[in-house]
Amino acid sequence: MTDFIDKRLRAPLFRTRLAEAMAQRGISQAALARATGADRSTVSALLAPGIRLPNAQLTADCATALGVSCDWLLGLTDRPEPVDELLARSVTLSEAPRALFDQELIGWHRAAAGYKIRHVPASLPDMLKTPEVVAWEYADDLAHDADQALAAFQDQLAWMKSAHSDYEIAMPLHEISNFAKGLGYWSGLSFVARHAQMDQLITLCDTLYPALRLYLFDAHQVYSSPVTVFGPHLAAVYLGHQYIVFRDPDRVQAILQHFDGLVRAAPFGARGVRDHLARLQRSMDQ
Repeated sequence: MTDFIDKRLRAPLFRTRLAEAMAQRGISQAALARATGADRSTVSALLAPGIRLPNAQLTADCATALGVSCDWLLGLTDRPEPVDELLARSVTLSEAPRALFDQELIGWHRAAAGYKIRHVPASLPDMLKTPEVVAWEYADDLAHDADQALAAFQDQLAWMKSAHSDYEIAMPLHEISNFAKGLGYWSGLSFVARHAQMDQLITLCDTLYPALRLYLFDAHQVYSSPVTVFGPHLAAVYLGHQYIVFRDPDRVQAILQHFDGLVRAAPFGARGVRDHLARLQRSMDQ
């Protein structure tokens, strides 16, 4: 139900916010009068003590001239930005270079330090990979700076593991199965590298739980694009060369609910994944 504000309370709030917006933009009463087409005496009256409120047209003209929203001037929202500006900021496209960790992605992790981060990776999560798997996967991109790039990659992983963020990672069952068997995307990666990677996954599940929780969902039952939810404030859907970045709380919450659905549907939850990984590794030796 909408909370109605008495005119005697709304008018002082309007007056305060009008004066605040004028001060922030360095706009005088005379300049605002010219911008809105109102008499200077009308603008002066809006700023004078009392219960006077402008009509809808003048409110809209003031908001446009000051670069704020009518709703903010009238106390209907705490966000001063106009709706179109809020929408433009709430959903953006961001470049996603093929790299171990691009700088913007690192920034999102740093901004979310201390929050829970939920992640559906495009393949294996970078933060859980061995250097050998990373070197194989990014061979074309690492080129002559492989050692330096891998050292920087390890430094970033060390920081992420010390940032006091909890990580929940959901992967499709077939992805980890294909990795163990060396199928599809992982064709060409040596048995030794895959076996060592399975060792690392098992070890990390043992040593980092509950700060790290890995879930395996059945893609025949549920599906997800690669996506990461950085705490309550940002979610990024990975397209390949770009991220679709959501900052609107309602959209972030909707993506978070999608992730929670993957977790609920996962036949292997955080406590059962370790044993499933061990079984897959044993099958590699047969």
